[in-house]
Amino acid sequence: METYGASNAGGAFDFMHFAQQPQTISRVLSWVFAIIVFACITAEGYINSSGTSVQYCVFGGSLDACHYGVGIGFLAFLAATAFFILDIYFPQISNANERKYIVIADLVFSGVWSVLWFVGFCFLTNKWVTMTVTPLFGSDSARAVITFSFFSIFTWGLLAYFALRRYRQGMGSFPRATQTQPLTPQAAMEDTLQSASRATSSLPSSQTQIRVARGGTSLQST
Repeated sequence: METYGASNAGGAFDFMHFAQQPQTISRVLSWVFAIIVFACITAEGYINSSGTSVQYCVFGGSLDACHYGVGIGFLAFLAATAFFILDIYFPQISNANERKYIVIADLVFSGVWSVLWFVGFCFLTNKWVTMTVTPLFGSDSARAVITFSFFSIFTWGLLAYFALRRYRQGMGSFPRATQTQPLTPQAAMEDTLQSASRATSSLPSSQTQIRVARGGTSLQST
């Protein structure tokens, strides 16, 4: 039996099965793309103008664009690493609530980061295409940042989809609690009559009359 997309605790870890899962492949790709984005910006995204120590961003001189790319790329790298480790130990977690919290955290983070990558792609692309002069240094890294930011939208979106599927699977494995509706006075009266009728019908050689008065129910046996 599986709970939240993984078998119950106690089984052996199957690396080949784990490596071939679509979730694992998407996680690794997201991890690699994040490294490429923030590494390219930190390596060649910041340029010092000639004769000054003022930093110049390769994306149209906007330092906000470089800071944004480095920020979401580095945080995505850390998150992908953490969730990858949790994916390895996930089958060994026996507590269903802990599994649920991990899946919810994966769903929320992946969904938010997919949106942030989309915003970053639009932001960086706009800064790049509006430049009047293409810089001689760092142009290849800038194009790589834009390209892998675009790819990251889909990899993190897939991770959000896989987390949502695991969450629905986990919630479906538990029976839903049913709520008992309170009895109305008429229904309670009918239930009392039925119980009394069953009780008196078991008496041998007896005739029972059930009289229902306005104020309540009375039983008379002969």
